[in-house]
Amino acid sequence: TAYATHGVNTIPFFIFYSMFGFQRVGDLIWAAADSRARGFVLGGTAGRTTLAGEGLQHQDGNSHLLAYPVPNLVSYDPAFAYELAIIIEEGIRRMYINQESVFYYLTVMNEQYAMPAMPVGAKDGILKGLYKFNASSTPKATLRAQLFGSGAILPEVIKAQEILESRYEVGADVWSVTSYSELYRDGHACDRWNMLHPGAKARVPYVTECLKDAPGVFIAASDYVKALPD
Repeated sequence: TAYATHGVNTIPFFIFYSMFGFQRVGDLIWAAADSRARGFVLGGTAGRTTLAGEGLQHQDGNSHLLAYPVPNLVSYDPAFAYELAIIIEEGIRRMYINQESVFYYLTVMNEQYAMPAMPVGAKDGILKGLYKFNASSTPKATLRAQLFGSGAILPEVIKAQEILESRYEVGADVWSVTSYSELYRDGHACDRWNMLHPGAKARVPYVTECLKDAPGVFIAASDYVKALPD
């Protein structure tokens, strides 16, 4: 446990192999939700890349999908240290300062890759689930693409951007998707509000606002089943 700076509250961090979480202790996660537990559930060595050599029992491609139905669980799949820091800081604020009855699921990896500095203005997007990590160096290219990555796969998406631009003259933007579930919930919440308030100005989902002017094809890559980015 870590200790909150504003009092004697303890902040639990429950850490396990991500494949051994929702799939094996799913009832306990639902019990935690029912009891309005607060804290962080961390799925270590997450995804299907990190422990590929140890067989399917370690290849978690579905925990984020299984997290969708738990209404007070906030889920993120960060790729970089600054994303993780921003998310944990916000989680502590919501749970222990604002006293919200939510808890967090974070997937973390042990892949070895460089940890860059946080892009200017990225904080809100990290928390909402999506932000532009790296714009194309050839924005006026005839062929354009939008590349979405998360978790351990984001570094591979960054490499794909370099290959597309240097070899194929495709101008590609890279987006970090820290939370497909937060984008999903925001989009459906906007749809519901608009349906119930037909006379009011329509709300626009965050993902729509981000991508309204983004040119080219959209390609999402993650370590999780296709249903997650779909």
